[in-house]
Amino acid sequence: MEAPAGSIQGKNLGSPDEVRSFDKGKMDVVTLDNVTVGLATFEPGWQWSECVKPIAGTDSCQVPHVGYVLSGRIKVVMDDGSEEEFGPDDAVVIPPGHDAWTVGDVPCVMLDFAGADEYATGARSQVTDTSYKGKSSHKKQPRRYQ
Repeated sequence: MEAPAGSIQGKNLGSPDEVRSFDKGKMDVVTLDNVTVGLATFEPGWQWSECVKPIAGTDSCQVPHVGYVLSGRIKVVMDDGSEEEFGPDDAVVIPPGHDAWTVGDVPCVMLDFAGADEYATGARSQVTDTSYKGKSSHKKQPRRYQ
């Protein structure tokens, strides 16, 4: 994630530039110059290795995340076996090389400030077909404040 460029900008995640849908979840994405922000919703029963792995084409999630959990719970297990569970109001840093899943019967909703540009796109793999369900090539322009 790079520092924001020149002017103040804002977009509403309720009207995202792009919606990336995948089994048992979605990520709403907005792009503000060189910063991409995602609002992820992972439904109960969601697990990266079952729901996103087919899109990513990698054995584990290779996208780094810097985020904030708004609601629900998520368990993260790194490729090296280390693990952590996160819940509401937790700020998180999750390096590449992990699996994750929702915990309990409440959706996990979280903001992603570092991985949203590549999440559920296949960008970190050799996969060339990124025609995942919900992909939009239309990009909304950010509001500019002066």
